[in-house]
Amino acid sequence: MRSAPQWARQDGFGIRVEWGRTGAAVLGPGAGCLVVIDVLSFTTSVSVATAAGTAVYPYRWRDESARAFAAENAAELAVGRRETGPWSLSPAAIRRAPFTPRLVLPSPNGSTIAAAVEATPVVAACLRNVGAVADWLVAQHWGTPDRPIAIVPAGEHWPGTDTVRPAIEDWLGAGALAAALIDRGISTPSPETRTAAASFAATADVAALLTECASGRELAAIGFAEDVAIAIEQNADATVPVLTGNAFVDRGPR
Repeated sequence: MRSAPQWARQDGFGIRVEWGRTGAAVLGPGAGCLVVIDVLSFTTSVSVATAAGTAVYPYRWRDESARAFAAENAAELAVGRRETGPWSLSPAAIRRAPFTPRLVLPSPNGSTIAAAVEATPVVAACLRNVGAVADWLVAQHWGTPDRPIAIVPAGEHWPGTDTVRPAIEDWLGAGALAAALIDRGISTPSPETRTAAASFAATADVAALLTECASGRELAAIGFAEDVAIAIEQNADATVPVLTGNAFVDRGPR
């Protein structure tokens, strides 16, 4: 969004938070780094896959063009959660599937946000890897007003529409990362960032809340409660998936 008004960009702050694809387009240009957060889907799957050594290629569409893209990159193609195939958008399915060095992971939210900006480093964060991501971001010396960290909770879409539904799991994921960055000494968070961090800090039982929230119930209802259980394991991975070329590759500590 090249014509975004100045007030929308949260100028003057080292950590900024805004929702979805539009938020990424507003905050991404000029940021030191953009961090996409899609807790009950895309970024948890990326964390699980990269922890196993797989390079994950984000892709916006799940159609024939995705098959062509996978073939071009000599990669396996993940299918939708309820489709048949060893690899899917389900982190539990990825964990059970045979190892593959390259995986194309279509996602209308997380993948699209990852591709929303050019010339800005992109990182995939979730509750599983929030501590590792925070450490890595601080080590890059990002988080200043002139090199801000843009945190983008993906949200969901209302069924059958392109309307974003602000999703509590992604807001808490953004808050977890914001709180971790503030704890590590980044002292210029925007009001939006402070509010996200305070929401996370005020949540006594994040796991229970995510299990009972609308998205958690949705996954349980269609037989994917295990995905929620994997997503709520805080700091279970030391992965830092960084978009390198066309793929997320783990840049975490070795």
